[in-house]
Parts: sequence; structure tokens; C-alpha cells
Amino acid sequence: MSYRILCTNDDGIHAPGLKVVEEIAQALSDDVWVVAPELDQSGVSHSLSLNDPLRLREVGPRHFAVRGTPTDCVIMGARHILGTKPPDLVLSGVNKGRNVAEDVVYSGTIAGALEGTILGLPSFALSQEFSVETRERPPWDTARKFGPDILRKVIAAGIPKDTVINVNFPSCAPEDVLGIRVTRQGKRNLGFLRIDERRDGRGNPYFWIGFERAAMMDTPADGTDLAALRERYVSVTPLRLDRTNEAFSEALSATLK
Repeated sequence: MSYRILCTNDDGIHAPGLKVVEEIAQALSDDVWVVAPELDQSGVSHSLSLNDPLRLREVGPRHFAVRGTPTDCVIMGARHILGTKPPDLVLSGVNKGRNVAEDVVYSGTIAGALEGTILGLPSFALSQEFSVETRERPPWDTARKFGPDILRKVIAAGIPKDTVINVNFPSCAPEDVLGIRVTRQGKRNLGFLRIDERRDGRGNPYFWIGFERAAMMDTPADGTDLAALRERYVSVTPLRLDRTNEAFSEALSATLK
């Protein structure tokens, strides 16, 4: 089967990871389209532009920039740019930095793939972890090596309609990866976010949201995305679009009769 693939990201149209996801897509098909945000949209989650117009710019053949969010890009690509022949597959990434644990709530990369799932399309979120040492030069070759084969195998297995596949590549060279693990979403301790207060040139306060390094060094639970990356495995996590807590729903039904 020849796939028509729509690629997007949240790091922006000029992000190096977008070229990597395009290479991964081209290993599966020669019908690859790129529709990505004009500007960095990291952390925007599943936001949708309803009160602002979407500006579209053609960057090159089958390459478009949208002044909007990753969600906007997927909708624009699937419903407008690709015309009467919609995509068969949506790839979002490759994000610079992992998207695991609570990241999946905030991530624009995850949101791009989730929007593909909402549109009824098999969708993957792809992220490349980096370390302090590799922050400026993430090991993109790890995503390049393992991405295509993982996609082929998961697609062949069949992806449920309400599920997005979250793939995270560990921060090491391809030859140092120990394998692939199917994982569940992990959880950090509650102290991983912090507020960093600073002063501008006039002495007025301003604030950055940051991350506590010590909290990120906690030992993660076995079977989680966090544990897999820590042990140098590629993490593959099926995330459900339906977030209903079935067990608690039953308890509430009995309580609220």
C-alpha cells in the first residue's frame, strides 16, 4: 500500500526534527506532505485557533507553514491543502525532547497526532529525548533508524480508532539502544514544576515556568515510558482519546442514584 502521509510538529517549520520526521515518512511513501506551524508552538497542547485567522504560506513543493497551532495544521492539511484525497497517516514530530508522563497533557506534538486520531486517521507522535550533553545536538539518528520499522509494524498490527501511538526515542546513539518496549504513561512526582522569578532592566518582576532537575531524576515505575527511556529502550505508548475513568464511573453511578 502506498500511503499519503501528513507530517506536522510543534517546534515550527524550520525545526531540524521536522526534516527527520519527513525522512521517516519517505521511508514508507513518496507521497509526503508537510504542514507545520510558522512559529514554535511547544506546550500549546490541543489548542485550536477560533478567534484568529490562519495565515498559510507555501514554503516549497508539498511544504506549508501555518500561523497557528499543530491542531490547526492537521486540520488545514487534511481538510484543505490535500484537497479531495485526504492523508492515510499523520506523523507529528520529531519533537526535540521527550514527551512522556505529564508531558502528554501539555505537548503540541501529541496534540497534532491526537487531532489526526479525531479525524479518523492512524496517527503517531514521535519525540527524540536529549541529555544535558546532547541538548544542542540531539541524537536524531536514533529516531531515523528505529522510526520507519516501528511505524510499519504498528500499522500492520492495526491501530484502534480511538488511539494515538506515542513513540519516544532514548537519548543515546542508535547502536546503544537496547530494544523497544511497549509502555504505559508514567508519572513524575508533584514537584517537577517550579516558578522562576526574575527582574527586568527596570527592576520589575517577571516569571518563567521551569522544571526541577531533582524531581526529574526520581526512579520511575517499571513498565512506564520514563523507565524505558532511562534504560535506553525506545518507548511505544498507545494513548486513548477517550479519557473516561470507567471504574470511577461505576462508583459514581451507585453514589448518585
